[in-house]
Amino acid sequence: MKKIMLSHGGGGEEMNSLINETIFKIFDNEILRYSNDSAILNLNGKTAFSSDSFVVTPIFFSGGDIGKIAACGTINDLAMVAASAKYLSCSLIIEEGLEISELEAVLSSLAKVCKEADVKVVCGDTKVVPKGKCDKIFINTAGIGEIVCEGVELKNLKPGAKILLSGDIGRHGGVVLANREEFELSSNLTSDCKSLKGVVLKLLKEGVKPQCMRDATRGGLSAVLNEWAKFTRSDILVFEEKIRVSDEVTGICELFGFEPYELANEGTFVLAVDEAQADKALEILREFDENATIIGEVLSEQNSRVVIENAYKSRRFLEPPKGELLPRIC
Repeated sequence: MKKIMLSHGGGGEEMNSLINETIFKIFDNEILRYSNDSAILNLNGKTAFSSDSFVVTPIFFSGGDIGKIAACGTINDLAMVAASAKYLSCSLIIEEGLEISELEAVLSSLAKVCKEADVKVVCGDTKVVPKGKCDKIFINTAGIGEIVCEGVELKNLKPGAKILLSGDIGRHGGVVLANREEFELSSNLTSDCKSLKGVVLKLLKEGVKPQCMRDATRGGLSAVLNEWAKFTRSDILVFEEKIRVSDEVTGICELFGFEPYELANEGTFVLAVDEAQADKALEILREFDENATIIGEVLSEQNSRVVIENAYKSRRFLEPPKGELLPRIC
């Protein structure tokens, strides 16, 4: 009898199989089939709706906490379909024994992100479970946003599009891993956890219309690119030297044997734009993060593969993540 494994939450093939072959099969409808970060609804105009749950451990990490990541995660999912987040719900599952000061710190972080993004928390729910039945606190959020620009969906990814990355990769995964292992970093490496609402709205305001966007959370950059390739049946080529990875993240990956392209991010996103808009998009992205780069392009070949080329022009397939690289990353 098949059972749920940790790998089903890892952002790779096992997770995609669970979603597509079990969950989507049961709830099948035309909205789910588009596989966007947020559902696009018709409610007196285009509206985006998204829901997410957060179980990250530890609940406090360098550069953020579970409250910050809960707000950013939902706001960012809405932003990835060109929606401006307006309202969030916040539901809490709290373990008996959690210190009130920790709860206040988590909720204050969530509230701070929402205030800065002009988002209101308007409803929620609270449950308390016995000690040992939860790990301090779990948070579920749902968000509603107004669609600012229609047509930013994965189905619109086309050959010839340039692939851009909004910053360096792997910092959130690296930080959480280091915090868990009590690994003493000789630097100020922090999670990239942040709201992407501002940068996305700036892109749209300046006339850049992405074909599609995705924040590179569980499974990292590799998961996003392989999902795009599989959904559109297109080949994608990316250049290794264009993908920024900090020395600290590289060191952590070498120490633990991880691939930086598979590490989670919580404030870095991938976008595809028409070739004619690539330079303008890059200029705007660099106003928010100097590490933004054009990393590749969508090819005309239709083999559903992601190919990565190094500085010596040697190529290999960038495989989708397999197994659970780092459980409970968000």
